[in-house]
Amino acid sequence: MSSKKNSAKMRAKRNQRYNKMAMVGISIVVCMLLVVLFVQGQSVRERISANNQKQDELAQQIEDENKRTEDIENMQEYMQSDEYIEKIAKEKIGLVKENEIIFKEAD
Repeated sequence: MSSKKNSAKMRAKRNQRYNKMAMVGISIVVCMLLVVLFVQGQSVRERISANNQKQDELAQQIEDENKRTEDIENMQEYMQSDEYIEKIAKEKIGLVKENEIIFKEAD
């Protein structure tokens, strides 16, 4: 009977050793997965940061283009006014209003 007890004790110790090795192996795999997840998380954070910066730049470009569009619309409105037409007629063509006197400087 003693040999059966010894055999059972040896099997129990061997099983205990296998269980410890399995736990160590599982722990190593879990740690490796955590490291991989951390590295991937850093990469994702960097991409998010870059995308946020690009989004801010694009928002600024949109704002600039809206301002430019507004300026163009104001200029178009001004160019259709009588004031602008008179100004161009005086400057480019040399037209004057009735009873208006133009003084030119001598060279």
